Amino acid sequence: MSSASSLFAPYALGDIKLANRIIMAPMTRSRAPGGVPNALMAEYYGQRASAGLIITEGVAPSAIGLGYMAIPGLFSAAQIEGWRGVAKAVHAKGGKIVAQIMHTGRIGHPDIQGETPVAPSAIAAAGETFTPKGAQPHPVPRALTDAEIEATIADYAQAARNAVAAGLDGVEVHGANGYLPNQFLAPSTNTRTDRWGGSVQNRARFMLAVLDATIAAIGGGKVGLRLSPGVTFNDVHDPDAEATYAYLLAEIGKRNFAFLHLIHGAAPFDVVAMARASVKAKLILNGGYDRAKAEAEIASGRADAIAFGSAFIANPDLPARLRTGAPLAAPDKATFYGGDAKGYTDYPALAA
Repeated sequence: MSSASSLFAPYALGDIKLANRIIMAPMTRSRAPGGVPNALMAEYYGQRASAGLIITEGVAPSAIGLGYMAIPGLFSAAQIEGWRGVAKAVHAKGGKIVAQIMHTGRIGHPDIQGETPVAPSAIAAAGETFTPKGAQPHPVPRALTDAEIEATIADYAQAARNAVAAGLDGVEVHGANGYLPNQFLAPSTNTRTDRWGGSVQNRARFMLAVLDATIAAIGGGKVGLRLSPGVTFNDVHDPDAEATYAYLLAEIGKRNFAFLHLIHGAAPFDVVAMARASVKAKLILNGGYDRAKAEAEIASGRADAIAFGSAFIANPDLPARLRTGAPLAAPDKATFYGGDAKGYTDYPALAA
């Protein structure tokens, strides 16, 4: 297969059969008041169903994981029903969609969640978060007990079952960008002295346990994992990231699941080569790609698929635009988070 056609050819990620290798990356849009997916969200995702795979915005596995305003969950009957509408809208246009399961951990606020956020350790993140009362400093979180950690792992598994019950094609575990699994992994956010902290083996235990529980819940062919080595978003830091991810990827390589989704540009080492050497799952790369760079990554064997983020916001028919070389519309950053249809479902496709 030529590199010019590989990006647009059908492909399989585990059990998920894709029409092409163009992935819509997860992007928080904050259009789910009360945490429940709605008809506007169904329209938004349905418009983008020509992606080989849509990975949804981060979806909380529990109420305490809802750390941002108007983000959706996957733990109530109403939320399952809401996601059923989204799945139907995407499938009606021939698309595939998985839910990204995201527990925000210490990134949250009592004014959003109704209680103190939880984390591996009682260490506040630097900076502020947006709340109903405006920007406020991140609070000091409450350290999870051992029993609560086990219950949280079970929440991920149940959210995966709920996703499949809603008709979604699978899930991606969000182990990146400073959210709960990443908080356990990073020594700057995990100072525990029990089996969940200290050595890299202990700090990686939560991430691996969540992955194992999710695979057991719905089958590895429907499961992905997202990682972001070197990314310091949400104030996570690891002075020995290469050793951390060498261990983590070697352990991940012992598991059978559909795909590993890497945000790789900030890594101070070649994490793509490390992942290729260790992990059997298909590899999605994410980070500022255009068509030429995406095709080169696939042709070289470094990637199996490429994720595009903000380009999908303003270009609901992005695969067609990439294929034909049509110009890309620019997204309106002022409407990224919250609001209504403006800057969400009103971007036209080329045919319009």
